[in-house]
Amino acid sequence: MKLHVCLSALLAVMASGQGVQAATPDAYRDLNHNGRRDVYEDAGQSIDARVDDLVRQMTLEEKVGAMMHGSLPAGDELGHGGAIYDLDQVGVMIGERHLNSFITRLVVAPRRLAEQNNEVQRLAEQTRLGIPVTISTDPRNHFQAVLGASTAGGGFSLWPETLGLAATGDADLVRRFGEVAHREYRAVGIQMALSPQADLASEPRWPRVTATFGSDPADVSRMVQAYVEGFQGGTDGVRPDGVATVVKHWVGYGAEPEGFDGHNIYGRVARLDNASFAEHVAAFDGAFAAGVAGVMPTYPILEGVSLDGAPLEPVAAGFNRQLLTDLLRDQKGFKGLVLSDWAITNNCDAACRAPTADHPQTAKDIGMPWGVEGLTQPERFAKGVTAGIDQFGGVNDGAMLLQAVRDGQVPAARLDEAVRRIMTLKFQLGLFDNPYVDPDVAERVVGDPQSRAQADLAQRRAQVVLEDGGRPLTAEGVKTVWLYNVDPEEARRRGWAVASDPAQADLALVRVNAPFERLHPHHFFGARQNEGRLDFRDGDADYEAVKQARAARRSVVAVNLDRPAILTNIRDKTDVLIATFGASDAAVLDVATGQARGEGRLPFELPSSMAAVEAQDPARPDDSAAPLYPRGYGRGAPRN
Repeated sequence: MKLHVCLSALLAVMASGQGVQAATPDAYRDLNHNGRRDVYEDAGQSIDARVDDLVRQMTLEEKVGAMMHGSLPAGDELGHGGAIYDLDQVGVMIGERHLNSFITRLVVAPRRLAEQNNEVQRLAEQTRLGIPVTISTDPRNHFQAVLGASTAGGGFSLWPETLGLAATGDADLVRRFGEVAHREYRAVGIQMALSPQADLASEPRWPRVTATFGSDPADVSRMVQAYVEGFQGGTDGVRPDGVATVVKHWVGYGAEPEGFDGHNIYGRVARLDNASFAEHVAAFDGAFAAGVAGVMPTYPILEGVSLDGAPLEPVAAGFNRQLLTDLLRDQKGFKGLVLSDWAITNNCDAACRAPTADHPQTAKDIGMPWGVEGLTQPERFAKGVTAGIDQFGGVNDGAMLLQAVRDGQVPAARLDEAVRRIMTLKFQLGLFDNPYVDPDVAERVVGDPQSRAQADLAQRRAQVVLEDGGRPLTAEGVKTVWLYNVDPEEARRRGWAVASDPAQADLALVRVNAPFERLHPHHFFGARQNEGRLDFRDGDADYEAVKQARAARRSVVAVNLDRPAILTNIRDKTDVLIATFGASDAAVLDVATGQARGEGRLPFELPSSMAAVEAQDPARPDDSAAPLYPRGYGRGAPRN
């Protein structure tokens, strides 16, 4: 590719941690290698004009390839476990299959990640039209890492889970988090966030509660709006130096009976009524108000809901025209990208439907074609596109959609409409003018001291003090501590001795997680998701530690709530009870001893018993009888 006015020498240095800098007026990238500046190569033209020119030049195969959102292979084909991308495979996907959108799951140092993403962009430069790659990621700035939902590591600043941000009640804090995270993303060459979750945490057993903003539609909407504004860089859509956000999962995902998740065949149905459905929809309003770039439909089939008097078709949202076109496009006025969740067009074979210990479900058996199992794969792609999908997540080859188009199942105009949205977003992000980043900047920006300090403060603020024994939290008189699930080095740094017997300790600090079970261990996601009961029982290692800690002069129990926990038999066995949502040992010790203030309020209610959980409506937020702690409770929270 010819790079005019010495632009090739500038590409490596033009990017900054704040995003891509504009080229000089006379500079342009000759993306299609024809020796002249085409309209789509001209930064002085309007985005609409550039998109029109580009789409006119694209072949059918290139359009279909653009509608796939693949996975950058590293370690395995899904991108897990490697230190570098398999660039030979990437070259095939970009050069032969015409893909130009990918998720990265690489967890490496910032410099390496920036260098690897630059290599991907160099492969894209070599294609016929030089269309740059959009690189997306699941959340990277939190403690929890769950395959298919979030990533941890790589030096990014470490903030509370979004539940913790919600517990602060501070939308400005959420916006600042988004600003920090988006600078880190852009510094390493990531331009799209497959987040936030606007799902309501209405079913307390649901494994994906941790990445929500809680159970109140108005609060969720407010926090999601701030998140989108922080990531995208403004209040009315994505800016060139921002990160495009994809709000998910449209809509009703949190209403899963028993909390069984829609990644699994046993969680393929969510049940609501029209009133509860309206609450789940309202939680997304803030995202739309902020001009969110993308929407990701949910996995399950929604039962019990009607729109305009007609029951919803019993197919997953990615295939449901009523949800994607009638409600999302026509009623909500959404004009951006609709990106499907991963693997919705895959088959669900025997290992997916009924795995066993001898034949467990593996990554190659993942498929979520709920409601369209009887269709062929080309028919599934056609149904998704005509329902409103613009791009298919987790698909590395567009052959099935290409077949559907050639069979006349997808109108050409609908294909062009989808491709225009995909390319418009690339232009809005400045990728056609310069997709490269500077590895030196990546090293400086990702996890810089100021960002870490803000994240550390947020970890402390987000903690919810549920019980304090009527006494101020203090470190006074503490010389010896007994610890459970706490790094002893953190105590020693404070000058405390670590006892092996709680009876010899001035303070016992116990960190536990909300209880869970693995009820479906042979399913790929069921083996990794926290399901089942929420109560502590005799014989549980964590519960036994709580009881043992009572022997100390003063005890503190900190429960990490990735889901609501039942603390009825915990609160009478400790002097101080704290709820956390992703926090370091240092942050918890600071709050437990009064060195920092836990200002959080519960973002959902905490039920009093499993009987109450089992009797509540999974579609209705905070619906259990006589909750132990109501939503909004927090002894350490500032009072209005």
